[in-house]
Amino acid sequence: MSKQKMEQVKVIAFDADDTLWDCQSWFDDVERRCCGLLSPWATAREVSEGLFATERANLPLTGYGTKAFTLSLIENAVRVTHGAITGDIVARLLSMGRELLLFPTTPLPEVGETLGRLADMRRYRLVVFTKGELLDQENKLHRSGLEQYFSHMETVSNKTVTEYLQLCENLDVAPEETVMVGNSFRSDIAPALEAGAWAVHIPFHVVWELEKSEEFPHERLFKISRFGELLDLL
Repeated sequence: MSKQKMEQVKVIAFDADDTLWDCQSWFDDVERRCCGLLSPWATAREVSEGLFATERANLPLTGYGTKAFTLSLIENAVRVTHGAITGDIVARLLSMGRELLLFPTTPLPEVGETLGRLADMRRYRLVVFTKGELLDQENKLHRSGLEQYFSHMETVSNKTVTEYLQLCENLDVAPEETVMVGNSFRSDIAPALEAGAWAVHIPFHVVWELEKSEEFPHERLFKISRFGELLDLL
């Protein structure tokens, strides 16, 4: 990305979960604990595969987020136990889901420092563009202590070309004046590029099964391994 091309950029949009803070690891931990809880009825693989299938089937109705995940946990448990699930197990699953609404959203390495330097430049408008449940995402941003760096936050039910174009319209910028930074190639990178925006991919060490996708090169795409490397592109 040349300096000349970057001169037109006005907005840097950041994904939230697994870009600004660790999220998927907490969900993976709950899934492992659920597998242990249901071990009298099924193997860990059977529980995990059933949970993934349930999440995927529920997605059109429940969307993404902690509450949708918790509903799928319980639904899968009912199926796995053939209806023998007890109120105690349901309560424990609900408790696990509630934990996911409160886990510490400690910023990932270099995130706070990098956002601070970008904010000090006063050249770019920094925004959060994420998908999931509005209240949950707002609470996570608040707990992270990163709110001060962002002038705008937008939470959508999904990230497609339509949502990226709408984001640009809401911010009164053209797609080519926008850079999307995120960990998911499927949700953060591919649709942003298709919309005409720039994209910076920062892979995270764990990826939710539904976010896995093939990657491809693009003239407006850059891939970095550390959050702080973003400054080198600007």
